[in-house]
Amino acid sequence: MVDIHCHILPGIDDGPEDIQVSLAMAEDAIADGITHVVATPHASTEYAFDFRRVRALCGELQTRLGGRLRLATGCDFHLNPENLEALNRDPAPFCINQRSYLLVEFNEFSIPPSMDQTLHELQLRHIRPIVTHPERNAILRSSPERVVNWVRLGCYVQITANSLTGTFGPLARKQALRWIAQGAVHFIASDAHNTRNRPLRLRPAFELIRSQFGDAAARGLCSDNPRAALEGQPLAFVPDLKDDPPARRKRFLFF
Repeated sequence: MVDIHCHILPGIDDGPEDIQVSLAMAEDAIADGITHVVATPHASTEYAFDFRRVRALCGELQTRLGGRLRLATGCDFHLNPENLEALNRDPAPFCINQRSYLLVEFNEFSIPPSMDQTLHELQLRHIRPIVTHPERNAILRSSPERVVNWVRLGCYVQITANSLTGTFGPLARKQALRWIAQGAVHFIASDAHNTRNRPLRLRPAFELIRSQFGDAAARGLCSDNPRAALEGQPLAFVPDLKDDPPARRKRFLFF
């Protein structure tokens, strides 16, 4: 399996405080059957993205691990004006393995209608946007058709593995499963931050997807598609996107 969204680098954002925790997270990944991890620290107003530092920390961690786990870099990209300006100058440092796929995160307070145009402009620059963990965003849960529309426009969607196992609550789990069933999900990633409540594991989510949607879907979302993103290649597994089924009406009993 390949994890394309992980906060494993030490002392750079809200992930591990030191390299010992980073190494413990890497051991979790190895035990879980993960072979490649993309270190994706936040690029936001709170956490400035310093590509040289990211590469240096990644190199140090890779040296400690040897060939037991392969690391690459990218970022958890917040769509603010400063980031977009930097992306226009040089997109490669922000993208997964400096190729073409970009993890895009939305805030939880507002997502303006102009965001559709912003995502379209990214694609015009040959960047492939991946919308990260929309199931954890209350705005997008309440307007799931917006995520489906972004997929129709050529964007991709990444669900957090622990959302499928209930860590982020029943609403996130329910919407994540619904989007998978609808064919609107392309990647499962850990979004790991530590070894406690945000671990670097994909196997439980892999097994759940395999039990509910089949082996091809589990391999596609957890292995084949993440590897394609790592290599900057077209996705190997492209689910058939279906119309969002209408919500079932509640039935009321009157006495």
